[in-house]
Amino acid sequence: MNARSIGLSRRGIGRALSRVAFAATLFAGVSSGPEAIAAPSYRLFESGQVRPLALSPNGKLLFAVNTPDNRLEVFSVNAGGLAHRASIPVGLEPVAVAARSDEEVWVVNHLSDSVSVVRLGPLGYRGAVVRTLLVGDEPRDIVFAGRNKRRAFITTAHRGQNIPHDPQLTTPGVGRADVWVFDAASLGASLGGDPLTIVTLFGDTPRALAATPDGSRVYAAAFHSGNRTTVVHDSLVPDGGEEAGGLPGPTTNFEGVPRPEVGLIVKFDGEHWVDELSRPWDDKLRLSLPDKDVFVIDAKANPPAQLPGSSGFYTGVGTILFNMAVNPVSGKVYVSNTEARNDLRFEGPGIFAGSSLRGHLHESRITVLSSAGVAPRHLNKHIDYDACCAPLPNDENEKSLAQPLGMAVSGDGKTLYVAAFGSSKIGVYDTAALEGDTFTPSTAAQIPLTGGGPTGMALDQARKRMYVMTRFDNAISVIDTAAREEIAHLPLYNPEPPSVVAGRPFLYDARMSSSHGDSSCGSCHVFGDFDSLAWDLGNPDGSVVNNPTLVVPPIPGAGFGDDGFFGEDPDFHPMKGPMVTQSLRGMDNHGPMHWRGDRTGGNAEPTSQPDEGGFDEEAAFKKFNPAFMDLLGRHAELGDPEMQAFTDFILQVTYPPNPIRNLDNSLTPAQQSGRDTFMNTVVAPTGSCESCHRLDPGGNPSEGAFAGFFGTDGRAAVSPDPQFFKVPHLRNQYQKVGMFGAAFTTLSHGPDPFLGDQVRGFGFNHDGAFPDLFRFNSGFDQFEGNPVGLPVTPENAQLKRDMEQFMLAFDSNLAPIVGQQTTLTASTYAAVEGRIDLLIERADAGECDLIAKGRIAQQEFGFLYLGGGQFAVDRQSLGAVPDALLRLLVALPGSALTYTCAPPGSGERMGVDRDLDGHLDGDETSAGSDPADPQSTP
Repeated sequence: MNARSIGLSRRGIGRALSRVAFAATLFAGVSSGPEAIAAPSYRLFESGQVRPLALSPNGKLLFAVNTPDNRLEVFSVNAGGLAHRASIPVGLEPVAVAARSDEEVWVVNHLSDSVSVVRLGPLGYRGAVVRTLLVGDEPRDIVFAGRNKRRAFITTAHRGQNIPHDPQLTTPGVGRADVWVFDAASLGASLGGDPLTIVTLFGDTPRALAATPDGSRVYAAAFHSGNRTTVVHDSLVPDGGEEAGGLPGPTTNFEGVPRPEVGLIVKFDGEHWVDELSRPWDDKLRLSLPDKDVFVIDAKANPPAQLPGSSGFYTGVGTILFNMAVNPVSGKVYVSNTEARNDLRFEGPGIFAGSSLRGHLHESRITVLSSAGVAPRHLNKHIDYDACCAPLPNDENEKSLAQPLGMAVSGDGKTLYVAAFGSSKIGVYDTAALEGDTFTPSTAAQIPLTGGGPTGMALDQARKRMYVMTRFDNAISVIDTAAREEIAHLPLYNPEPPSVVAGRPFLYDARMSSSHGDSSCGSCHVFGDFDSLAWDLGNPDGSVVNNPTLVVPPIPGAGFGDDGFFGEDPDFHPMKGPMVTQSLRGMDNHGPMHWRGDRTGGNAEPTSQPDEGGFDEEAAFKKFNPAFMDLLGRHAELGDPEMQAFTDFILQVTYPPNPIRNLDNSLTPAQQSGRDTFMNTVVAPTGSCESCHRLDPGGNPSEGAFAGFFGTDGRAAVSPDPQFFKVPHLRNQYQKVGMFGAAFTTLSHGPDPFLGDQVRGFGFNHDGAFPDLFRFNSGFDQFEGNPVGLPVTPENAQLKRDMEQFMLAFDSNLAPIVGQQTTLTASTYAAVEGRIDLLIERADAGECDLIAKGRIAQQEFGFLYLGGGQFAVDRQSLGAVPDALLRLLVALPGSALTYTCAPPGSGERMGVDRDLDGHLDGDETSAGSDPADPQSTP
C-alpha cells in the first residue's frame, strides 16, 4: 500500500479529511458506549515508576515518562536548565524509558503490556511512536546491552495475552519472571515484534534491570522476592499453645479472652523451618524456597541466557527489590530494597506480649553484590528501635531514608545517589563507606526535594546536574550536585484529580507516617498493592470487638435453619493470626475491609447497600487510622482532614484488567465450564459459589466507575476456618500463583508429596496456606458436615479444575482489552489490521474508548472512535473519518498511527482534548495555545 495507490498526497490530506461529514456530537463529550458516558476522565492505577528518566547519548535531551498522562516528555538540556520540546503519546502507564540513540527512545508501558519505539524529529521538537512491541503482563523495566548494545531487555510477568507460551499457572516449580529480549535493529514483521528469546527466571514477577558498562551482563531482579517465610496451616499446629507444641504465647489477650487457634509463620534459617522460638516445623511443609533474588544474564550469548549454576543468581538480597545500579569502575551491583520482619508478631505497644513490631516492620537497605557475595547495608542504622514513638518532627526522623528506589553512580564510581521515595530526599553515599558499612546517617548527606516521592534520576555529570522525577507532584527536580541542592522544579502536565495529588503522600511519606521516619503504609502495600507476604499483626493489648457484618444466609427451606453464623462466634478477637497483605486496589463498593471485615462502619449505623453502615467504604477505611500508632509507630493518629485526604485518594485506586482472560472477553471451554459450575451449582449450605462470591458487574450502578461486585458484595459467610471472615473479592487470584506444596488434607484432597523449590512462600486464602485454587475448591466436597457439597467423583474433580481456571480469569472492573494497543504504518498494515479490528469490536461493545494518536504526513493528529466505524478528529474544521479511510491515510509518507483502547471515559482526554478545556488539541496547536493548559486557549 502507498499514497499513490489511494490517490492522496501530503498536500491533499486536509481535503480528504474535510470531505467527510462533521461529527458535532464528539464535542459534547459523547463516547463509544453507555457505560463510558458516565465514566470519569481519569482512572488511577498507581503504577510504580522504575526508570522514569533518561538522557540521550549526546546529553542534549532528557526523556521523562509522564505516567498519569500516558506520554513521553522531551526536554532540551543546556547550561540554563531544561526546556520542554515535545510531548509524545505512548501507552498506558509508562514506567520506564531508555534511549537507544539520540533519535530513538523506547518506553515501557505497564498497563498496555507494550513497549513504544519512539522516533524523534530534529532536535527533539517532535516525535511519534513508529512501532509497538507487545510483551508479557505488566512490563516494568528496560536496558540495552549485548554487542553494540543493540539488544533490548524488558522485564515482564510470566503471563499475559501476548505471550507465546503456556504460563502454566497450575504447575509447581515454574519460574514466574520473564525477560524479553529483542534485536533493536531487527524487530520482525509480526503483530507484536519477534523476540530473540524470552528468558524465564526462577523468581516471582520481576521489576528492575541493570547492565554492565560493556553490555556483557544484564542483572534482573525479582520484585516481591520474598524472605524464605511461609505459613504452617492451622490444622497442623497443635491446639493448646506453646506448652502443647502449638502457637507461641500469649494464649489470651490482656483481658484473658482465649485467642483463636490459627496458623503460624515460619522462616527457613538455612537448615530448618523455624518459628520465632527457633522450634523446627520441617515435617509440616512440602516445599522449599531457594530465595533466588537477582539473576545474571549473559547478554552476548546467542540467544541470551542466564549464567549456569550458582554464578547465575544471588540469594538473600532483600524482600522487596526495587532498583539496581552497576558501579562503572568496580562492577559491583547496588540493589535498593526493603527487608520485611514478618517472621515476628504483633502490632500495638507490646505490653502484654512483651514485644511487638510497632515502628520496626521493615528496614530500608542497599545490598551490595560482588564476587565476595551479598552484603546488605541498613540505611537507617541510627534508629533506636527500642524507643518509640517520639513526637514529630524529631532529629532521628530527619536522618532517615525510607523506601529507596532509583539510583545513579558517578562516573568515577565513588558516589552513589539514592532516591528515597518515602522521605522526599536524595541520599548521597561514598561507595567505599557504603560497601564497608562505615557510613554514618546524616542530613548533611541528603538533598531535600520540594516535590515528594522521588522515583529515579538521570545524572548529568558534564553540567554537574542531576534530574529527579518526583511522583507525588508529577514533576522534575533539577539538582546542583556540587552544591547538593535543588535549583529548579518543573511540573509535568498532570490529569490526576486534585484529591489524588493531595492524598498520595499519606500512603508513602514515612516522615509523616512514623516517628522513626522509615515506615509507611506503602511499606507493605507496595504502590498501593501488596507485598506477597503474610503477617501476624494481632494485638494482645486489644479487646474483642463486635462484628456487625451482614452474613450470607443458608438456602431457605433446605434444612439448614436461618442462622448464617451456624452457631459460630463472629466477633473479632484482637489476636487474629497470620493474614496475607491485601491490596488497596478496588476497595470502593466492596464493603468492610481486612480479611475479617473488621474495619467497618457497621457499628456506627445500620447497614444497607450501597453506602450505609458496613457498606460505607469511606467509614471502613478510616478505621485504619489507629495503625499509624500501633503499627507504623507514629506518636498520634492522623487528624480528621488528613485521614479524609488519604481516604479520598485510596478509594480511587482501581484494578488493572485481568491478564489471563482473552482479549475479546470470551472464556475458554474450561473457564466457561468453571463459570457455569461457579454460578449455578450448589456446593454449600449457602448455595453456589456465587451466592457468597457475588459476581455482578453492574452491582450498585450508582457507584459509577466503581460499580460492580467482583467476588463479594461485602457480606461475610461461614467457613471451616477458626474465625469468621468476610467473603473476599477474586479479581487478583492470578497474582498469587507460585506457592505449591501442602502438608494438610482438604477433604478428598490429601497432602502433597514434597514438591521442591517454589517461587513464593504464600498462596491463597486469608493466611496464604492454600497452594492452589483446586485445593481450595476441594473444601466444598460432599461430606457429613456439607451434604450438599460436590460428590467426590472424577467428573466433579474436573469441574473443580475448571472452576480454578475460571477464578484465575475472573471478571474485573475493566475489560481485558483496556490498555491494549498497536501501531499502524505502511509496512505493518497486514500484521496489525486484525488487531485494529479487535480494538474496534471491543469499543463497539462499550468496553473501552478507542483512540488513535500519531502522525499523518508529518502532521500530528488525534482521533477518537465514535462508533459505527467513524473517528472524530482533533480539529474542529475537519469531519469524522471512516475507519477505512483513516487506515489508508497512514500510507502517506511520514505517517504512523497508534491505536489504543483507553479506559471508558478517558477517550476524549487522551484522544482529542488533553486538558478538557473544550478546545481540541489540534486547534490549540495551530493557534499557538497550549493543549496541556486549560488556562491557555485559542
